[in-house]
Amino acid sequence: MLDLEQLTADVCRIATAAGHFLKEERKNFRRESVIEKCTHDYVSYVDKESERRLVTELSALLPEAGFIAEEGSATYNDEPYCWVIDPLDGTTNYIHDNAPYCVSIALRSRDELLLGVVYEVCRDECFYAWKGGKAWLNGEPLHISDIDDVTNAFLIVELPYNDAAYKQIAMHLLDDLYGKAGAIRMNGSAAAAICYVAAGRFDGWLEAFIGKWDYSAAALIVLEAGGEVTDFYGSRDFMEGHHIIATNGHLHTYLQDLVKEVRF
Repeated sequence: MLDLEQLTADVCRIATAAGHFLKEERKNFRRESVIEKCTHDYVSYVDKESERRLVTELSALLPEAGFIAEEGSATYNDEPYCWVIDPLDGTTNYIHDNAPYCVSIALRSRDELLLGVVYEVCRDECFYAWKGGKAWLNGEPLHISDIDDVTNAFLIVELPYNDAAYKQIAMHLLDDLYGKAGAIRMNGSAAAAICYVAAGRFDGWLEAFIGKWDYSAAALIVLEAGGEVTDFYGSRDFMEGHHIIATNGHLHTYLQDLVKEVRF
């Protein structure tokens, strides 16, 4: 039986150390080190070294767990547990010395998310949760907002790399929300944005074509803070999904209905 509270504390320490590595490397970072994985999707030695460090530390912490890792430095072979890690969520922000960017670590069993930790480097904020243990930020409890009217809602709507496939929905969302919602933002880090929903800073977020490493840790944090997470189609079984909505719950149906109106 895993002690999820203690394990979460250990993962917070590991994520924070990785975040400090990112911050130090940023001081001397050069764009010449960047590789374009696909159009507008970047990676550098910093992502890869951060992932290597995380895999080493997390393997020692829980040897029976496999890995789903963005940069592919470790694998999952149907182990009973699996770490889902993003060593640098918000790489484009990082390249341009722009906030936010994060280290994101989730632990899941075959059936459910067990813990999630997101360390946001620029604000030195560690968001974390474990199943049944509520959600926390630097030791203080997190709560979603109580905004239930879109005209007062502060929403975050990202534009994924797959512009050809997503453009129709993106234009539909902006056409409907611009001038109606209280405000719309984009921040370039899914993990940070979802955690900001958990903290009540945003009231809702959605994005398509994202990996498990982008959202898994933060999704559990939203759920434990009292919010709602589904895929675009309303399923709460979202762990294998790539199109995700996270909200305070009050605005969930509204955003879900918006994306339903356009097929992609």
